[in-house]
Amino acid sequence: MPRPPKQRRWGWVWKSLVLAGVLLAAVLVAGGVYIQQRFLQDIPELPARAQLYAFNRAPGIKFFDRNGDLIATRGPRYGDRVRLTDLPPHVPLAFLAAEDHRFYQHGPIDLQAIARAAYVNFRAGRVVQGGSTLSQQIAKSLFLTPDQTAQRKLQEAVLAWRLERMLTKDEVLELYLNRVFFGANTFGVDGAARTYFGKPASQLTLAESALLAALPKAPSRLALTNDMPAALARSRWVLQRMQETGWITREEMIAAQSQTPALAPTATSSDGPYGYLLDHATTEVLRRIGPNSPDLMVRLSIDPVLQNEAARILSQIMATDGVTAGADQAALVTLGPDGSVRAMVGGVDYTRSVFNRATQAKRQPGSTFKPFVYAAALEKGVLPTDIRVDGPVKFGDWQPGNYGEGYRGSVTVETALSRSINTVAVKLGAEAGGPALGDISARFGLTSIPRNPDLSVTLGAFEVTLLELTSGFQVFQQAGGRLTPSIIEEIRTVEGEGVFARVPSAPVPALDISHASMMVKMMGKVLAPGGTGARAAFDWPAAGKTGTSQNWRDAWFIGFTPEYVTGVWVGNDDDTPMNRVTGGAIPAQIWRQLMIEAHKDLEIREFDWLLPDPEPMFDEDPRNPFYQGLASEFADAAVRAEPPPLPPEPSQPQPRDAFDNSRPLPEDDIPF
Repeated sequence: MPRPPKQRRWGWVWKSLVLAGVLLAAVLVAGGVYIQQRFLQDIPELPARAQLYAFNRAPGIKFFDRNGDLIATRGPRYGDRVRLTDLPPHVPLAFLAAEDHRFYQHGPIDLQAIARAAYVNFRAGRVVQGGSTLSQQIAKSLFLTPDQTAQRKLQEAVLAWRLERMLTKDEVLELYLNRVFFGANTFGVDGAARTYFGKPASQLTLAESALLAALPKAPSRLALTNDMPAALARSRWVLQRMQETGWITREEMIAAQSQTPALAPTATSSDGPYGYLLDHATTEVLRRIGPNSPDLMVRLSIDPVLQNEAARILSQIMATDGVTAGADQAALVTLGPDGSVRAMVGGVDYTRSVFNRATQAKRQPGSTFKPFVYAAALEKGVLPTDIRVDGPVKFGDWQPGNYGEGYRGSVTVETALSRSINTVAVKLGAEAGGPALGDISARFGLTSIPRNPDLSVTLGAFEVTLLELTSGFQVFQQAGGRLTPSIIEEIRTVEGEGVFARVPSAPVPALDISHASMMVKMMGKVLAPGGTGARAAFDWPAAGKTGTSQNWRDAWFIGFTPEYVTGVWVGNDDDTPMNRVTGGAIPAQIWRQLMIEAHKDLEIREFDWLLPDPEPMFDEDPRNPFYQGLASEFADAAVRAEPPPLPPEPSQPQPRDAFDNSRPLPEDDIPF
């Protein structure tokens, strides 16, 4: 029987292979489309080659005070851009030994390293080793988030492949060395060399190179200012890896392992009294500039003498009286007459806590909110000489009382403010109404107060920041005009190109000048004898208000002269009560000492814009002469009917009345 032709016998095999190939291609195409749609749709595009060294690079910022003197340098420290030819050979070799010793033997992805890492991690039962190449690491740090997800790893691999298509291996290594993070806000090998060792990268020794190469694995934890022993231990491993790879001799390894590189003073330097305000200023600068900004020079409104005095006074008083008072923290802000920040201290010790209590902490202002209540009442027609009764008051289930739980009876409005009487403040708030209180708060820049707050706002129940509250008081100083507080005067690039310049502007009207005049006069009596802020008084015309929140958790004094507005807060971060500290005590003491220093070289001047107090408006009652005459006749009759006086008794000490106006009363700052 004849055999079939060979092509016919194998035809079905070829058809099957073609069909399988088509199916495989279809699967691959479908898989590629799925991967593209599922994982790569939002993958970022690589910038042009020339932009790689500046892409997503936060600017370095040099800060100067109002006089143009350098305060500090903030932002990432990058140093100079380096090339491989600028460096001793052991510098790039140390980084290759630590991160990717087969960098020149594999492509963008190292399958061998991935397999080895998978095996090691499987044996350990956890992730102890990674398989990322140097190209993947730079792709992740420049273009992606640090999320440990399958999508991010796939995008990392794609970007590494694109990066190696754009750059040579040497260029990828150079990019890595110039952009890698070393902890302590330092990027790039030259920036790290200058920060940690005070020298350029071109002068690094083998031991120093290995120590820097140890950091990228965990830069924040291993930063030389944070954990030098752990960094040294890893650097010895790097040196051993270099010796095993044949890049250094055993003698060189032993010599380098026996050395402990000394840190330069720049590695441990601090910002002194400027730490808190530099954090605030950096935030303000970054808010004003666009992405990928060049390095900047920023002139601040800070007065260096005032800033140093503020930090010294606050630290000194809190280390003595603050300890006795059970207060751990304090903050201070001083504004110039143009709204510029002249001094800012956000806490007792920046090295211990970087949280800025002047701008970030929101606390209850207590009675320091009362001036806004009184201003709203003045807008409704109330006058400082009007009479209100200090007595029990109740709104629903809320029955606020006074500090000491006593009442004075009939008092003038200005006396109620100077003595910080709670019941009168609540009554005036009720007369003004919630919408009026919310409206005046907004006009004064108190953004956290609701548009229609309940009456607890009259005693400072809603939280504010110290900067916000101090700026609100400046409305009174500025005859009713509001100025937005600012710490930035000018921003320029290092080449001198202007980016931003603060233009002085007229205050925005927030309160009628006549009402502002009445408020300043009333608040001036807070510092007079018998007022709750008497201990803040000094030789200048001044006005202000004390404040103490519920259970003595916060103590405030905010006050001003024609030259400066200063706000002081004292308390504890954990909101625990102090030892009955009121705003008229430690805060007033800090305020007074600072203001004496601020004004010592200035000629005394008054609030020259104040207006005469308005006369009460009323119609003369035609019956007044009759009643006045009748009162006189009754008085004469009482004198005639009074029996002659008895001989005087021997003098005995008499108990003083609890509300004798001849002596100052305790501060009525606590809302009940």
